[in-house]
Amino acid sequence: MSNELIYIKGLVGSGKSYRIASLFKKSSNDFFVILNNQEEATYYLNDFENILSKDEVLFFPSSFKKEATQEIYENSNILLRSEVLKKIKNKNKSRLIVSYSEAIFEKIISQNTLNKKSLKINKEKSFSLDSINELLFKLGFNRVPFVSTPGEFSIRGGILDVFSFSYNHPYRLEFFDDKVERICSFNIETQLSINAFDSITIIPNTSNIDFSNKRDSIIDFFDENTLYVFNDFDQTMKILNQLYSGAEKIYNSKINNDHAPETLFINDSEIIEKIKNKNAIIFEPSFHIKKIKKIQINQNPQPSFNKKFNLLIDHLNNNSNKGFENVIFCSNENQAKRFHDIFQEMEIPVKYKTIIKPLYKGFEDEEAQISFFTDHQIFERYHKYKLRNNYSNYQNLSLKEINKLNKGDYVTHIDHGIGKFAGLLKIEVNNSFQEAVKILYGDSDILYLSIHSLYKISKYNGKDGAIPKIYKLGSKAWKNLKLNTKKKVKKIAFDLIKLYAKRKEKIGFSFNPDSSLQWELEASFLFEDTPDQTKTTNDVKSDMESPHPMDRLICGDVGFGKTEIAIRAAFKAVDNNKQVAVLVPTTILAFQHYNSFSERLKDFPITIDYLNRFKSLKEKKDISEKLTSGKIDILIGTHQIVNNILFKDLGLLIVDEEQKFGVSVKEKLRNLKVNVDVLTLTATPIPRTLQFSLISARDLSIITTPPPNRYPIQTEIIRFDENIIKEAIIYEMQRGGQVFFIHNLVNNISEVFEFIQRLVPDAKIVIGHGKMQGKKLEKTMLEFIKGKHDVLIATTIIENGLDVPNANTIFINNANNFGLSDLHQMRGRVGRSNKKAFCYLITPENSNMTKEASKRIKAIEENSNLGSGINIAMKDLEIRGAGNLLGADQSGFINEMGFETYQKILQEAIDELKEKEFKELYKSEKLDDTYYIKDIQIDTDLEILIPDNYINDTTERLSLYQELSIINDKENLENFKLKLKDRFGAIPNETNELIETIKLKWILKKIAIEKIVIKKNQFVGYFINNQNNPFFNSNIFSNLISKIQNQNKVVRIKEKETKKGLRLLLIIDNIENIKNLNKVINNLLSS
Repeated sequence: MSNELIYIKGLVGSGKSYRIASLFKKSSNDFFVILNNQEEATYYLNDFENILSKDEVLFFPSSFKKEATQEIYENSNILLRSEVLKKIKNKNKSRLIVSYSEAIFEKIISQNTLNKKSLKINKEKSFSLDSINELLFKLGFNRVPFVSTPGEFSIRGGILDVFSFSYNHPYRLEFFDDKVERICSFNIETQLSINAFDSITIIPNTSNIDFSNKRDSIIDFFDENTLYVFNDFDQTMKILNQLYSGAEKIYNSKINNDHAPETLFINDSEIIEKIKNKNAIIFEPSFHIKKIKKIQINQNPQPSFNKKFNLLIDHLNNNSNKGFENVIFCSNENQAKRFHDIFQEMEIPVKYKTIIKPLYKGFEDEEAQISFFTDHQIFERYHKYKLRNNYSNYQNLSLKEINKLNKGDYVTHIDHGIGKFAGLLKIEVNNSFQEAVKILYGDSDILYLSIHSLYKISKYNGKDGAIPKIYKLGSKAWKNLKLNTKKKVKKIAFDLIKLYAKRKEKIGFSFNPDSSLQWELEASFLFEDTPDQTKTTNDVKSDMESPHPMDRLICGDVGFGKTEIAIRAAFKAVDNNKQVAVLVPTTILAFQHYNSFSERLKDFPITIDYLNRFKSLKEKKDISEKLTSGKIDILIGTHQIVNNILFKDLGLLIVDEEQKFGVSVKEKLRNLKVNVDVLTLTATPIPRTLQFSLISARDLSIITTPPPNRYPIQTEIIRFDENIIKEAIIYEMQRGGQVFFIHNLVNNISEVFEFIQRLVPDAKIVIGHGKMQGKKLEKTMLEFIKGKHDVLIATTIIENGLDVPNANTIFINNANNFGLSDLHQMRGRVGRSNKKAFCYLITPENSNMTKEASKRIKAIEENSNLGSGINIAMKDLEIRGAGNLLGADQSGFINEMGFETYQKILQEAIDELKEKEFKELYKSEKLDDTYYIKDIQIDTDLEILIPDNYINDTTERLSLYQELSIINDKENLENFKLKLKDRFGAIPNETNELIETIKLKWILKKIAIEKIVIKKNQFVGYFINNQNNPFFNSNIFSNLISKIQNQNKVVRIKEKETKKGLRLLLIIDNIENIKNLNKVINNLLSS
């Protein structure tokens, strides 16, 4: 093709992807495909990735988070842009690159500048670390202790970690003197190596460097044989023109301007001129390009079947008779199975095949005689594109930050109570050094805690800003607090387990397996189920089908699909001729659920109604009569539902946010619950650690996977700035969205209304708050949900459950006055669709906020990822979560001792109950390894530690000690070693010994040794003090004794009188190191 411009008419949907991909396979040139916007580009990107091999397809996005004029860069996008530039520059094979208007609008650095600004490093070549350090600084990289985002590097001994902007993982380089011995990429989360390289190119941020040299259009970067494909050339030019006008307007309104728009951006006329001399294909007629060759291809879009499967079958069979091949593209195996089941049930032979790959839009190609259908169009489901997550600023790092111990932090020691962490210290024992943690207690008491006992301490997590009470070492107050807590916790756990046991004995109603109507309902769900959703749905169904009454709690973050599971359960109940009650805490939520259930079940013969305080007495009476006569299938309502309302045949009770109801409602609920299936939903995350304890007392389902490819909500802290507020509202309205503005003071909410009306006169604005007349509030909310208003100014009435998928921007005024969980819940009101969502936290200057408030605001800004409500150990959420499940009075104990310690005591209490009071109920639970004791005290003069010449960062050393102290299996221990070697080089002897002590503890727990002393080459192990312990009657003990009797005097057992009475000791001589000791003890235990 020599500079040809072609207009191809008649291509539709994914027919464009297939035709372009087929051309690309036959060509040896690069293809540059330009769509109108990011969303469209990403759908076609997915198509190309599924048709071609993934390494042939690249994505070239915009550098900016919002618009090119916003000047807020998105690191992950810059990374993708740099990857494209690097791969085009080092051309070793042809690529198909997908982009869109906003991305090509930005100019890029020229080839020449890119060459100058790149740093190439080869293996076995000589480089001094100092010179690389200097070069990276010049290229704009930041030196940090550990890399987590592009543009960072760190040096530890002879290891350099650097996160280039040209690769989706950071690189690790190992030096020996001035020679590069090893180059590999590594995973930020696990810190383990991924791929090895012989040479790498380090590229800095190409979007904001070097404006002195002339910048080029992306089109100038490709060679002359590249083929350009425009979905709609004129529309792309129109967008470029609008973007350029916007950039000029901003440039002219600012006083200090660095760069004129022509330096940074390209306008439409430049592109038009450039394209006239290139090879290009366009799919829509163009006003700008006159001389063009026209080709006609006959394709038709996939027909609409309105979920009528007989129409689909007729169409497939007609196609087959005409000689067409029918292919249904399914997003997963379940969908393919669903087609098979539906067709089988209809008992009509159908000619088709399925392919497990998603497709953007189905089409029929007359010429090729193929018909490609998509499952999501047939079922009228919402289809979401998937962006390869090439780089993510791992949440784990911030989680690690939250739990990182800094000097001055409060820590809780399980035996001694709360103290202040004062750092790591080296202590000399018999000319060897040990590392210990220094903790300060009341009356200037000091505790030095061995690194072998780190599991005994945890960072104090209480209520934000609450200063805990620090006791004197050895005081009775802490022991009493522990005893009281355990007593209370044990009672709660006892009641919970007793309820659980009672329920297991009761006989309830067994629901029938799923009917075809149930399948139809689930197939019509607009979104794809997440794995957690599928598992939870199956658990709920099997509970309902079992003869015992269900009592399941579903925990899931805001917007993770709990309501859909509730709707499916309700449908199953109605399908079995039972009634359903849905109990919600607020009037607005009753109304919202009524709308959700009605909309979702509109195609099925089900009667739904709702009760709340806004209903008149006549309406309430009418509902009550219909309910008793069985004319209402599902009733949704506030606590009014439990007040003298009689159901004809109630089969399922769904409770949303149970913790928000008062004691009297809960009592009435208990009476309702006797043998009715109960499903409880909560968005208050229950900490992972707590789940395991509660699993013994409750059926628990946790939904942690976010809906596929939902964007994190971009969260920004702003001051009360007219321009930002105005721009954000206009931006949202221009893309057809709606805005929440939270202002929690009813007395001056009308002033906010006037302020926004003045800023954006075209906006339709309404106010909503709890003091409004009920009917009016309902009407306002319903109109906003239906999209009749652009901006809703409301109090926190929207916090619970108002679901407006079209609202994608939220402002929270005076965000500093809210708790973390409130902010998290309110932010969860946006970002419930496929559009990028924005949350603006309006706060005063930092100096005018309390320390706690600024910490909360920072945490909510940093943790914008989906599911962060469960993943991040948000302190007040944890306290609330525990309080909700175990009774509100527990929050007091949690504050006094910290969450982690409370958790340990709860676990102990539950274990004791399982072993004693409820032994029968849990007899099926069998432990693989019998440990006779829980912890071991170690006293030694051997040097067992991580030397500071190996890892000189104290915080990192402590963090590794903590990580090591909780490892309890071989696989994780091996991974720990691998990670250590990978990150810091060869493991020194002292650290290998430290790792061996973990193995030693595992062995000693099996032989009931609770304290060991290893000094002057002798090992002394103290067996457990309790002589009635089952260990002394076990085979292990008798085998151990007989083995020792056959040994020479190196190993012996002896009795010793101690303060605690007569103790049995195991003594082993000639111990030079822990590895050697492990061998000796393993030999004693081998059969």
